[in-house]
Amino acid sequence: MSYFLNELEQCIPALRRYAYSLLYKQEEADDLVQDCLERAIKKQDLWQKGTSLRAWLFTMQHNLYINQLRKLSRQPLMTEETEQLTHNHEPNKSDVLIRDIDFCMRQLPEDQRQVLLLVTIQGFSYKEVGKIINAPLGTVMSRLSRARKTLQALMNGDKSPTKPVLRSVK
Repeated sequence: MSYFLNELEQCIPALRRYAYSLLYKQEEADDLVQDCLERAIKKQDLWQKGTSLRAWLFTMQHNLYINQLRKLSRQPLMTEETEQLTHNHEPNKSDVLIRDIDFCMRQLPEDQRQVLLLVTIQGFSYKEVGKIINAPLGTVMSRLSRARKTLQALMNGDKSPTKPVLRSVK
């Protein structure tokens, strides 16, 4: 049991980063991580020692997130007031780049953003990502490819990079 809890504790920072990158709200991200940890502790007997606890936790957190999305889709849409960030200093180039990347990441379709985050930020292999999101390897690879292309187009200023270009065929 103590081995499980020690390993679990070491995964918390990565779970928090991933949750925040999905939700963009610290309180909601913390709630998601807490739900994941609570479920993991309750169901620790289902984890097989010798397998990746990290992947098991990310799979659990991903499934909890998907369940939250399903619940929200059944509720009426609520609007929020737009938050404006005020800075007392002139932003430097790296601040602007980080802000631009964050903005562009939020524009990605959900399935593409998840795969991109799991591969590039969390360092999971394509096969591990497939297990986490319950998708075949080819799907992971195509979502990642589309995410990278879309992100690049957005960073280059393309307003609608996901819309296909129609060509006339004779």
